[in-house]
Amino acid sequence: MIVTSAVRHAAAGSAALLFVLPVPAATASSVSSPSSVAPVTPVSSVTSASSVGEPTPPTRQYVDPARLDRTGTQVQPLPGAPAVPSVSALSWVVADASSGEVLAARDAHRKLPPASTLKTLFALTALPHHEPSERHTVADSELTGIGDGSSLVGVKEGYTYKVSDLWNGVFLSSGNDAVHVLASMNGGWESMTRQMQEKAVSLGARDTHVVSPDGYDAPGQVSSAYDLAVFGRAGLQDPQFTRYCSTPYADFPAGSWSYGIANTNRLLTGADGVSRYPGLIGIKNGYTSNAGNTLVSAARRDGRTLVVSVMNPQAGGGFTVYEEARELLDWGFASAQRVRPVGSLLPVRVKAASDAGTRAVSVARDGGGTDTDSTAPRAGAERVTAPGKAAHGAAPSGASAGLSLALVGSACAAALALWGLRRRAAHRAG
Repeated sequence: MIVTSAVRHAAAGSAALLFVLPVPAATASSVSSPSSVAPVTPVSSVTSASSVGEPTPPTRQYVDPARLDRTGTQVQPLPGAPAVPSVSALSWVVADASSGEVLAARDAHRKLPPASTLKTLFALTALPHHEPSERHTVADSELTGIGDGSSLVGVKEGYTYKVSDLWNGVFLSSGNDAVHVLASMNGGWESMTRQMQEKAVSLGARDTHVVSPDGYDAPGQVSSAYDLAVFGRAGLQDPQFTRYCSTPYADFPAGSWSYGIANTNRLLTGADGVSRYPGLIGIKNGYTSNAGNTLVSAARRDGRTLVVSVMNPQAGGGFTVYEEARELLDWGFASAQRVRPVGSLLPVRVKAASDAGTRAVSVARDGGGTDTDSTAPRAGAERVTAPGKAAHGAAPSGASAGLSLALVGSACAAALALWGLRRRAAHRAG
């Protein structure tokens, strides 16, 4: 009876282990087979589609991110594609806001002064930190250091403003005074500069170097048409950002009264003889003597949203930047399904490899080399997980299976040993 009880208890323990432990075969199959792992869809792509009201985009085609490092105009037309307009801007990008695919570009990564289009990055960095209804009384120290000739909305010391008022001042009047106040509310000028730089890197915008958060000309401050398009696309995923950048007119408080301010983006308002662009969403224009005219625009037509960035047109007057953006938007809408993408605005993503020879790849910033350990690759690069290596966060299947078998085997061996001991003891007693 003692022997029978011991065997029964050991067998019960083994069965309990089998029920509790995961099934090794199923685990190994689900992780180790490359064909069974679906590619990871970037969160930013899904968010963008929902924010601009578009359907989830189809699986993105593979594009060579190094192509955008080349000089000159980059485009891959299919039969029937319209010709890319000949514009005078030093650098420009046309991209699909939903998929992030770059449809065409010229000198996309050329580093140039961004002027007030850098306020798009400022907004991406600072907007989440304060509610629009929050009120703030301006101190004199918050209005110091504003550059000569800066555009201003009229923020006054001692006046109390809602945060939404200050953001209207940033987006509509390009007010550097509003930027200084908001920067002070978010850690100060130097802290804001560091935060913006970190935000740019996190978005894969590797051409941008922030010196003055308001976009005022400063030695070494640069961005690129590619990075500005990245910032514009990211902004469209934020309803607050989108609301501010698409507002044509607003009232700005001045104590007991208020005055009207108009958005300086002429494509949005139709001011100064510039025709409004149908379906325009925004985003931000800029000008300094060093940067010339710069513009990030977004427009929606037939269920599709495009982002266009234009930097420093060399022909015509101060409004040429709007007309060249108009031409590029028209071309982008007319080119639907008629061009192959030449790049992507999406940050790095992880996908399953489709063949055994694929290894981890990320494209270096200036030279097209490979860097398998890069922690912050440029947007548009792809990182590929080779077969036999688990994706980040997944436990190796072999270790799980070995642990399960070892525990079950140990339980069975213990039961057999106990049974043998009891048999010998019974034999001697007899």
